[in-house]
Amino acid sequence: MSHREAEIAPAVLGPGQPWPMGASVQPGGVNFAVFSAHAEAVDLCLFDGLGAHELQRLPLTRRSGDIWHGFLPGATAGAVYGFRAHGPWAPAEGHRFSPNKLLLDPWAREIVGQFEWRREHFADDPADNAAHALKARVVDDDFDWQGDQPLHRSIDNSVLYELHVRGFTMLHPDVPEAIRGTYAGLASDASIAHLQRLGITAVSLLPVHQHLDEQRLAALGLNNYWGYNTVGFFCPEPRYGSARQASRGSARAVRDEFRRMVQKLHTAGIEVILDVVFNHSAESDAHGPTLSWRGLDNRAWYRASPHDRSALENITGCGNTLDIRQPAMLQMVMDSLRHWATDYHVDGFRFDLGPVLGRGDHGFDNRAAFFQAAAQDPVLAGTKLIAEPWDLGHGGYRLGDFPPGWLEWNDRFRDTLRAFWLGHASHRGALANVLTASAERLRKPGRSPAASVNFVAAHDGFTLRDLVSYSRRHNQANGEHNHDGHAHNLAANCGHEGPCADPTVNQRRADLQRALLSCTLLAQGTPMFAAGDELGHSQGGNNNAYCQDNRTSWIDWAHADEALIDFTARVLSLRRELRPLRSGWYDARKPDDGAAQIHWRQPDGSALSASDWNDSHQRALAVCIESPGRAAQALMLLINAAPNAVAFALPAGRWRQHLPQDATVSGHTLLGAREFVLLQAEAP
Repeated sequence: MSHREAEIAPAVLGPGQPWPMGASVQPGGVNFAVFSAHAEAVDLCLFDGLGAHELQRLPLTRRSGDIWHGFLPGATAGAVYGFRAHGPWAPAEGHRFSPNKLLLDPWAREIVGQFEWRREHFADDPADNAAHALKARVVDDDFDWQGDQPLHRSIDNSVLYELHVRGFTMLHPDVPEAIRGTYAGLASDASIAHLQRLGITAVSLLPVHQHLDEQRLAALGLNNYWGYNTVGFFCPEPRYGSARQASRGSARAVRDEFRRMVQKLHTAGIEVILDVVFNHSAESDAHGPTLSWRGLDNRAWYRASPHDRSALENITGCGNTLDIRQPAMLQMVMDSLRHWATDYHVDGFRFDLGPVLGRGDHGFDNRAAFFQAAAQDPVLAGTKLIAEPWDLGHGGYRLGDFPPGWLEWNDRFRDTLRAFWLGHASHRGALANVLTASAERLRKPGRSPAASVNFVAAHDGFTLRDLVSYSRRHNQANGEHNHDGHAHNLAANCGHEGPCADPTVNQRRADLQRALLSCTLLAQGTPMFAAGDELGHSQGGNNNAYCQDNRTSWIDWAHADEALIDFTARVLSLRRELRPLRSGWYDARKPDDGAAQIHWRQPDGSALSASDWNDSHQRALAVCIESPGRAAQALMLLINAAPNAVAFALPAGRWRQHLPQDATVSGHTLLGAREFVLLQAEAP
């Protein structure tokens, strides 16, 4: 049936039912259900198949609690609709109702229209915005998964690879040009071959929920490349579909393309994790556009400022904060997660600004309603739940405070490795702590070291190559006068800012990249690295490339450092084979009492004294592991972050050196400046 054929004949709404939320195809028609606690009336508005003309406006006369609902007989999948909500315009009380604004269904499975920034979308303009508003289309998908299911891979064996669907393949010469930058491009043979070459077990995708570009960016000719500005929590971003330029009606093709991507990655043994943004919406602050939630019930969907109900609480830095305390908002979040787990077979979720999900009336609570709902949900059982454990509100830094079963991005790991290897204030005690999963913060009942997601670079900040090539940010292209992005990067340019022809500088940078990758991938916890770090990708020193949908962010495959790719794959192979640090917690870290299963040594083989741990001038350390995770014999990690070579005394016997190259050593070994070595005792 074409979209034009899906137009609705005049009809009268039946009572319908208050579930499921949104539009659902049922025998004989379509049921509509939408939440508003404070509206006085809600209209269902029906449009032609292209969403250009409003055909009917039907009051939802039935209300069950705070759910307005009705049944439209004869309607089918393909029908286009929106809502209008009537109620008080009283910003001082948090109410911003206006029947002149057509509202998108928060549960929309498909969004119709191309959004443009127009005055009609703002509440201070009395004009009707329906001609230009985003609408929803009724969806009733059926997809043949051919037996595919989420993989449920053990987290102890997981390696996360953070990537952007578009940027990963836009410049890949072995991906067919027609599908570069798309879901199909990520599922291409060339993409999967690279992931398998490395030994990746899970791709962590930057947001793929449908999103909008902020008004400021649109005015500058930029867009929100990262996608942290959601408008459709149930819709895959259509710009990443290879059918995005096809005829109208290609949204179904985009959904199926996403499903085929998941299916093919699963066949290759690779899980799919989505970065999800349930902390704010694309409606911005109280002066932003009225697109959906604000017009349906601003007071119920968003957290109001505690000092001024006309303003929105902004603990996200994006103008608004979704109010997960409200049952309807909690239901929307849970329905969205279940939708992606069931309809798209994704394997897990990374929650942007995760503490927002646990904020009650008095700050963060790891027993908040969302965490309880997620813990008992059978659909989400077995999915990976990963928190970015901080937001911008008071008490927003919550590393180690998430419930059992959750993983957390460990910025202590990131900052400690950067500081230790790149010459900033640090000491060996801090390094030892993060190498063993930051136990002082993350070791809690029911949690394993895998809860620590270890990374040294991610989408937000310098790439790994830029981390050792720039000492300061270079974000002028973002249009914010280089004031955006982190100023405290713990970076080092190795003696020259930016690209350099000096072979000494470049060798130093190469050594540091390998050392940082080795520590990240072999430490206790769950390793993660950003796409491109394994091949030397640079963003030209831009450490906040959120609006750079261009060669700044797109992975530069033409200049890939093949030796670095091979090195990264080698380190991950050794991780699988040897697992230097086991899956369980070590009971002794710093003490060397003879009963410890891991010993921390000076380069001369002596135990570290209490003062040695905090000596910021010493950057060399030996880690003797008597009970590795998988190796049959003892292992040693030798770490020299000093700018000079250091000799290390080895325990008796012969040792096979696995990194940075294969060799056999005994007695003593000399580590070059900024070098990481992995040794395994040879059997007697």
